[in-house]
Amino acid sequence: MQQLKLVSADGKLVFSLSGEIDSASSGDFYAEVKAAYLHDKQDIVFDCARLTFIDSTMLGTFVKIFKELKADGYKTSLINVQPRIRKLFEICALDTIMEIGR
Repeated sequence: MQQLKLVSADGKLVFSLSGEIDSASSGDFYAEVKAAYLHDKQDIVFDCARLTFIDSTMLGTFVKIFKELKADGYKTSLINVQPRIRKLFEICALDTIMEIGR
């Protein structure tokens, strides 16, 4: 199953996330997002409707992406975040720096 798919680049880079994304796939995840961003710098939206699991390594990867985009004047946001995944962001107070929608 493909875990990361660029679904739109019309004004924002929108990535659809699915399944489990953890430390084993975080490097590939970051590389793919970074390549798309460097090709077409714009805000990034992660659609998490089909995302079932992330670990602490992925939380760090989201922070890394957030910091890089912020330095360039762009935003990172997550939409359709499942309650238990949203809770991880809240526990780490990442919901205070990133836009995390339900």
